[in-house]
Amino acid sequence: MYARVKSLGIFGLDCFDVTVECDISQGLPRFDVVGLPDAVVRESRERVRASIKNCRLEFPVSRITVNIAPADIKKEGSLYDLPVFIAMLKASNQMQGDTDSYAFIGELSLDGDIRPINGVLPMLLKAKEQGISAVFIPYGNMLEGSVLDGIDILPVKSVFEVIRHISGTEKISSCYNSKFRTSKISYNIDFSEVKGQAEAKRALEIAAAGGHNCIMVGPPGAGKSMLARRLPTILPDMTFEEKLETTKIYSIAGLIPGDKAIIDSRPFRSPHHTVSVQALAGGGINIRPGEISLAHNGVMFMDEFPEFDRRCKESLRQPLEDLAVNISRASGSVTYPSNLMLIAAMNPCPCGFYGHPAKECKCSDAARKRYMDKVSGPILDRIDIHIEVAPVEYDQLSGRGNEESSADIKKRVDKAREIQRKRFEGTNVSCNAKMTPKMTKEFCVLSTDADKLLKISFEKLGLSARAYDKILRMARTIADLDDSDNIEMNHIAEALQYRSLDRKYWNSENINTRS
Repeated sequence: MYARVKSLGIFGLDCFDVTVECDISQGLPRFDVVGLPDAVVRESRERVRASIKNCRLEFPVSRITVNIAPADIKKEGSLYDLPVFIAMLKASNQMQGDTDSYAFIGELSLDGDIRPINGVLPMLLKAKEQGISAVFIPYGNMLEGSVLDGIDILPVKSVFEVIRHISGTEKISSCYNSKFRTSKISYNIDFSEVKGQAEAKRALEIAAAGGHNCIMVGPPGAGKSMLARRLPTILPDMTFEEKLETTKIYSIAGLIPGDKAIIDSRPFRSPHHTVSVQALAGGGINIRPGEISLAHNGVMFMDEFPEFDRRCKESLRQPLEDLAVNISRASGSVTYPSNLMLIAAMNPCPCGFYGHPAKECKCSDAARKRYMDKVSGPILDRIDIHIEVAPVEYDQLSGRGNEESSADIKKRVDKAREIQRKRFEGTNVSCNAKMTPKMTKEFCVLSTDADKLLKISFEKLGLSARAYDKILRMARTIADLDDSDNIEMNHIAEALQYRSLDRKYWNSENINTRS
């Protein structure tokens, strides 16, 4: 006897249709799984065999061949257990009912329970795109599946529920819930908790308003990490499309919290400086997303930036420019999105007190230069805003004055982002930092005085073409915060000051002459 059922597969972010075929014929008892399965898929034979027996069903004592098509794409993971189980029951005439309109994904336990799997959301989106009317998913993935409408998502705890639904004896209700489209986010941290640091706060406000990357240089305890961790509190709320994009990545990585249906707050990833290149950029045998992709639509904070492995820092070059990570392995190539804001923090020298007003730096000139040279020019050039975070004075720390709250800063950021939304409507660009060269030329119109100032600065500072573009985009953001159509001289002047810090800390002449 022969039977087939529908399922889905996933490779990277790309999903594909899968057909699970089962043929039961005469011959010596044997159970083969073909169709380019990996070790986990091949092990499904034993899980399916035990499930059938422990559910008091009859395991066919015949020659069994299961084909997971298409045969030219490698199948990975335990998600094919359920479709193999259903196909075998149909081929052995132990289950009645039409399954042509259903797709099945899920891992089986040995007693017939259905366990959660990774990557449910992108597969459901593919099923909806392909016109599949209903998909059986593990009950543990119910919240994840409940964000989609237009397709019946049927969460099941055991194979008995699947059998009863298909036979018509007990129907399962779809789990769609629309409330996740309008959820509100609250944070337990706030910018009002940061004393002083007005210049750094202003820089991060500009970064949030335009999606700009930022590096903060300052001594230990100045508040760099405290500032960076509060950046998500002033970022614009995610759109539903951004939530879906981010949740797809977290679904594949298996990182969606058990009590959440969707990633509804902007990600904040803070990898330790001992992270490997593969963990940062992504990779592995099954090519899973790394920290760069997990920070998509959010923030990646890299504290102690020089201490990261040089290959890790250099691996940021392509994602910061192309907004995507391309990973090529023998098993294939995968592209993960990486539309992120990079926030880096570092000390000005190994001991951390170079240029400190009260503490003496004990590092030699050579040691300072070696330390700063750990951050290469190409990486520094890709970071829009360079800001110095000075130590906070006692009077500021002990003062009882009220600092501006995240909510107040966010209002200005949202207003600037709304200007940009209208500006880039109909394109795939969401903020000023991601403008193409053509857009930069069109939207970054300088006044006469602003143009003169930028020309003089470009020649004197020896700026690169990339730095020139980033200054224009940054000035455009500052102008948006001022609700100005044109970029004036004060906007260019403020943007230029955020590109001058490298002359202080990365210029070898300065390092050798400053004490």
